[in-house]
Order: sequence, then structure tokens, then C-alpha cells
Amino acid sequence: MLKSIKFINILSIIILVVVGLLFGIRQKLDLGAWTKLLPHINACFNTATAILLILGLVFIKRKEITAHRWCMTASFVLGGFFLVGYVLYHISNVATHFGAEGAIKFFYYFILITHILCSLAVLPFVLRAMFFALNQDFEAHKKTVKYAFPLWLYVSVTGVIAYFMISPYYN
Repeated sequence: MLKSIKFINILSIIILVVVGLLFGIRQKLDLGAWTKLLPHINACFNTATAILLILGLVFIKRKEITAHRWCMTASFVLGGFFLVGYVLYHISNVATHFGAEGAIKFFYYFILITHILCSLAVLPFVLRAMFFALNQDFEAHKKTVKYAFPLWLYVSVTGVIAYFMISPYYN
């Protein structure tokens, strides 16, 4: 158990470092024009994840374990797809800058910054929650999801909001 938690911690740090390094890459890889579609696809992943998270909560409250497990596993898989799409987009495209001014700009950056900070925080919680569920340690799972669920839902929803706000500025 301790080795697995240590692995989760190391994996979380590696993923965070890789994502952080993306923003330092000046020379982008030419992976093709298809990568311009990735933000749109990722917004779909985030939308579906948010819906599945809410459904997963509803199902567990109704004690529909199989449906809950399906929703949460699908959310986890979509999160993995999102991460791959995010990395591929940022290694092959320059950052898009938000072009609006005034209060809307403040709101956008508030959403974006809180989204980023929560996405950094949620990863180890989600990995632990999945680990505990897979190992049928439901007490540890319940304690972990008290933090993981609201953070993950916030990250999914604010990801979609940030996408809709910046999408007019994509090249």
C-alpha cells in the first residue's frame, strides 16, 4: 500500500513537471493542422467528465454501485485523454492569448488561474481515489473523494468556461 501511494506521488509530480515544461518550449513540433482541433475536443472531454462526475455522485447516493463505477472509470479515462490532448496541443501550438478587455478579462483570468491551481491539486487525489476503489478500501476512498470530487468537478466545469471564453481567439 505504501509503495503504491509513493508511486502515485511520484507519478503526480512527473505529470505536473511535464505539463509545466510545456510552457517553456519555444520551438514547437509540427504535428500537423489536426492539433488545432485539440482544444475543442478537450472541451468535449471536460464537458463529458463533468456530466459523468455528477451522474457518478447520483448513482452512489442511490447505491447503484455498478453505474457509479462505470461513470467514475469513464471520467478517469476521459481525464487521461484530456491530458494527452493537452500535451499534444501545447507541444505543437503557440499559446493563445485572451483578447478581451475590462471586467471580462479579470473574470477569465480568475477562472483560468483557479482552474490551473485546482487541476494541479486534484491529480493526486483522483489517483488515490481510483487506487482505493480498485483495492476495495472504501473507507479511504470515501475520505479521499471528499476532496477529489469537488475539485475535479470544479476543474472540469471551469475548463469548459475558460475554453468558451478563449475560443474566439484561437488561430
